[in-house]
Parts: sequence; C-alpha cells; structure tokens
Amino acid sequence: MKYVLLSAALVATLGLVACEKTVVAPPVAVGVPGPAGPSGEKGATGAGVGVPGPTGATGSTGATGSTGTTGYTGATGSTGATGSTGDTGATGKPGDTLVVIPAK
Repeated sequence: MKYVLLSAALVATLGLVACEKTVVAPPVAVGVPGPAGPSGEKGATGAGVGVPGPTGATGSTGATGSTGTTGYTGATGSTGATGSTGDTGATGKPGDTLVVIPAK
C-alpha cells in the first residue's frame, strides 16, 4: 500500500509539472495619427545634365556547332502477293452465223 500511494503521488506531481502555463500579453493601444501639417516649399532644381555612362564591351562570338550526321536509309518493304485469277467464262453454244451487210 505504501508503494501504491507513493507511485500515485509521483505520477500526479510529474503530470502537473509537465503542464505549460500560457502567458497572455495585454493588448497594446495604437494611437491614431493626427491631420497632416502644411507642405513645405519646393527645393531648388539641380544644375546641369548628368554625364552618360560608358558603353559596355561587345561579347565574343561563339563557335558554330558541327553538322549532324545523315540518318540511315530505311528498309525496303516486302513484295506483295500475286492476286488470284478470275473465273473463266462459259463456252458459247454452236449455231448459225448471221452476217449483216450495211446498205450504201
């Protein structure tokens, strides 16, 4: 019983120590700015025109790349199959021959 009560007290103590208190800062009052004051007088205009800067150097021209190689010729296709022969017509019947002579 001594150990049970001592263990429970130890666990409760560690549980309370592990809790973290959160500190809340009070809100800061922000002042509202007043109206703007009168404008000052214009300053004097600068004298003269500025000197232009120097022109930069031109870059060097790069070397031209080499020409690529020509591609290989493709394979030739295979020859097509020969078509089938059509049916033979029926033999004509024997009979009389009629000759027509045109009139002039």
